[in-house]
Amino acid sequence: MSSLKEIKTRIGSVKNTLKITSAMKMVASAKLHKAQTAIGNKLPYEQKLHRILAGLLQSDELRAALVKELGFGEKGSRAPVVLQDVETDGLPSMPDVKRVALVGFSSNSSLCGSFNANIIKKFNDTVAQLLLRGYSKADIDVYAVGRKISEAARKSGFILKEDYSDIADKPSYDRASNLAEVLIDSFAQGEVEQVIFIYSHFASAASQPVVRTNYLPLALNDYSSENGPMDYILEPDPLSLVKDLLPKVLLLKIYTVILDANAAEHAARTLAMQIASDNAQDLISELTLAYNKGRQQEITAEILDLVGGTMA
Repeated sequence: MSSLKEIKTRIGSVKNTLKITSAMKMVASAKLHKAQTAIGNKLPYEQKLHRILAGLLQSDELRAALVKELGFGEKGSRAPVVLQDVETDGLPSMPDVKRVALVGFSSNSSLCGSFNANIIKKFNDTVAQLLLRGYSKADIDVYAVGRKISEAARKSGFILKEDYSDIADKPSYDRASNLAEVLIDSFAQGEVEQVIFIYSHFASAASQPVVRTNYLPLALNDYSSENGPMDYILEPDPLSLVKDLLPKVLLLKIYTVILDANAAEHAARTLAMQIASDNAQDLISELTLAYNKGRQQEITAEILDLVGGTMA
């Protein structure tokens, strides 16, 4: 059994740890609130942009113009935008898509539970599935947003195309724009034929599931409207307007993913620090009980010694 001095020292150590975990929980909670505010601020803009684009794309005439002037065609046409739906969780097959880009979103630091481990597992599973479909590692371009996924990709033998780890801590619209431009240019030049995102989605403070979703090509059928074509007078013409809106949609989509992943990280860290704080409290209670029992035994032994000496 540990001595009273050792137990007292351990209690002090656990209390110091509790102070750290409690402080980290408060910081993560504040950052989560900030991330949720950022998501809420861009939501009206995103919804309005989606509504406008969906309304414009209800016109069969405009869709025909897109196919004719911009070369937007069927799935597998190498166009930045396709008319058919793209499987979001399905992976491409080698005959249709010969080169793939994977973009992984993680955190730069630890102490956020299984947040990074789940993302890395999904990334490794995705790579394994691609290899089974006939791809080689040379056919897969990897972009990292976060130091943890960057390290994991390098350990798996990949040479990163780009490392955007700075975005993980401080989501920036400008940096998101840079990443979007790189991915769109790579796609447009035929360097890759599909771009896939792997990140944690902020579903709630207690749930951050890892998702795998398609970024490019963008499926126009995803932008459907129950209200039918827009009855607006447009300036300039609808085709020019759609051509201007599509890059904004792609940029906003990647910025949304970055904010979503950032919120999920802070939610995971808040939960992890709450669990750590609860465990520390439980351990302090157990150690305090053991200390009190040991102290009581010492006092009882001293009393017995005094009584025994008096009787002698």
